[in-house]
Amino acid sequence: MDDDDRLRLVILVGAAREGRFGLAAAEWLAARARLRSDFEVDVIDLTTAWLPDMMTADPAVPRPSAVRDLSPWLAAADAFAVVTQEYRFGCPASLKNAIDWYDSEWHAKPVGFVCYGGPSGGLCAVGQLRQVFAESHAMTIPETVSFHNYRERWGPEGRFLDTEDRHDDAVALLDRLGWWARALHRARSHEPYTHPYPARAEE
Repeated sequence: MDDDDRLRLVILVGAAREGRFGLAAAEWLAARARLRSDFEVDVIDLTTAWLPDMMTADPAVPRPSAVRDLSPWLAAADAFAVVTQEYRFGCPASLKNAIDWYDSEWHAKPVGFVCYGGPSGGLCAVGQLRQVFAESHAMTIPETVSFHNYRERWGPEGRFLDTEDRHDDAVALLDRLGWWARALHRARSHEPYTHPYPARAEE
């Protein structure tokens, strides 16, 4: 990959609760990423993916159609920014379910986080997700955007109050995602990342 080539960044909205802040945070990050020359941006909202919450360990059983429909979008990504809320010091079940449905789509790709919550700002959920993505053979970056006490960022009529205090964090996150996305893309092109698990059947 040449330095001038654009990278595909997938921003994954992990929280699925009504009235969630995550979609506003995802669009906030996407707006900044689209101002750059190095990213093409897709925002994927798990509430519209309709992934089933029951799976089988038998690789001979084909993946459900909703899982197959989302797979090409994840597979085409060079980098991921995962937007997550913190529920009881952990990540949302909808997000963990989405990660577990896929294998090679995550392999040898960088993952950054935009998190939100109360006083902890969602960082406990990010700590949990770092372990999950490590087992998914992805590489998480340390730069993180954290919105503490996120309910204070809602303005009149439910508008997101855009402030300057997280802008530098967003720049650092996107810069580091870009660096690792280019490096890992070159590495995968030189030597494909081997799949450690049996491939699931596809229809």
